[in-house]
Amino acid sequence: MPELQLPQGTITYREAGQGEPLVFLHGYLMDGRLWDGVIERLAPDLRCIALDLPFGAHRHPLRRDADLSARGVARLVADALAALELEDVTLVGNDSGGAIAQVVAAEHPERLARLVLTPCDCFDNFPPKFFVSLVWAAHVPGALTAAFLPLRMKAPRALPIAYGWVTKRRPLPHALIADWVRAYFADRGVRRDVAKVTRGLDRRVTEQAARALAHFDRPALLAFAPDDKLFPMEHAWRLAGLMPDARVATIDDSRTWVMIDQPERTAEVIREFVRATGGRREAIATT
Repeated sequence: MPELQLPQGTITYREAGQGEPLVFLHGYLMDGRLWDGVIERLAPDLRCIALDLPFGAHRHPLRRDADLSARGVARLVADALAALELEDVTLVGNDSGGAIAQVVAAEHPERLARLVLTPCDCFDNFPPKFFVSLVWAAHVPGALTAAFLPLRMKAPRALPIAYGWVTKRRPLPHALIADWVRAYFADRGVRRDVAKVTRGLDRRVTEQAARALAHFDRPALLAFAPDDKLFPMEHAWRLAGLMPDARVATIDDSRTWVMIDQPERTAEVIREFVRATGGRREAIATT
């Protein structure tokens, strides 16, 4: 798997396809493979890159002094785009990766042409209330690891405080989740990174990003799921109302993991959005 050497340390990524670049960000205790079904459908026409963020399923611990607050992880994403020498990027985020995408768009928009948010943390919903206890646990040595121990078994993964509310139509991908959990328990440095990330989950970050996105002058798509139990559809409409050039799409019969429940529909709305907004960056540059 390709690696990037960044100031914060080494991260891995996956890449497929050619054309305009799309960069995908995943959520907490997951990795870029979450997006495989969508990337498979988009890669014939677009260059798709899925970063593995330091959210617990990553394979390489970052530097001990790496800033892994939400703003620090956004800086890491911006550094990854620079290391890959990407321009005119469509940044796609889901779950806590969507929160990071908002901060990138607000604070590091230089390489972005578009922003796509699928169900994700917005405004004061960072983290969602079911996961606030993890932030507290991250301040107590060993408590976060104790909280994740039940995830080694299938049954506890279906609880709302785990992965239970992220899908609607499809069963949980237990083999993939098991691999994510193994990565967390396999390396003390990874566990250290996750504790730092968790302590940095702070609604003030997403509230500030939302205010700053009023100045994000590139096209944005908010493709949310009306049936989502964690990330309300009303947040998509509210955030779109703050942005100069935003539109909302619905991914029906799905929850947070729209790429698992509805990979065809998710790929379709992203592809149509990229096509419909093609050339906008060049037009801005010539005015």
